[in-house]
Amino acid sequence: MAILVIEDDPKTGAYLKKGLRESGYAVDLVRNGSDGLHMALENSYDLVVLDVMLPGTDGWKIMGAIRARRDLPVIFLTARDHVNDRIRGLELGADDYLVKPFSFTELLLRIRTMLRRGVAREAHELDFFQVADLQLDLLRRKVTRQGIDIVLTNKEFLLLHLLVKRQDEALSRTVIASEVWDMNFDSDTNVVDVAIKRLRAKIDNPFERKLIHTVRSIGYMFSENP
Repeated sequence: MAILVIEDDPKTGAYLKKGLRESGYAVDLVRNGSDGLHMALENSYDLVVLDVMLPGTDGWKIMGAIRARRDLPVIFLTARDHVNDRIRGLELGADDYLVKPFSFTELLLRIRTMLRRGVAREAHELDFFQVADLQLDLLRRKVTRQGIDIVLTNKEFLLLHLLVKRQDEALSRTVIASEVWDMNFDSDTNVVDVAIKRLRAKIDNPFERKLIHTVRSIGYMFSENP
């Protein structure tokens, strides 16, 4: 497993590189945003550990560029601990957000969990779903509509899986946030709405029949019926 660390602080970067290598990962360390963005987009990594405040290009811009082009797990590791910063990172598509000072053991646990968890599922769950012309294959982590492959990020796939397995059920934003991000958001944040918008752009907008429906005053529902 290959990990890219984009971190400008020399001590933190060296610490992460040494610790992750000792844990069995191949690690590249980049100390500025411009080189980090180039490395993330042009090379094959399994995960990126990303700081926010970087020389050249900041972490927000790097995150946006990665998510626009690649399905690559990203963990923000930053001293910016305000709740609005965390929400912004998740809205941009980050898979996790860890605040400095941090426990390396906790970071390592989150990395291991993320890398081995394509989709977390219990043994009794179905491996394959079909709703209308959409097919969701958990074992192969594949989504198609009308036979067309649809590439989703990890969070988009988890979100779609939740909606599909609870189809025809109106799910509140609180439930969705808890199930997909394993955390609670304030009612005035729009992390869920942003994620739904991105998912719709991939699985609904290109097709005539819409499957994701807004339920006023509640949240969203996945259904064949309007």
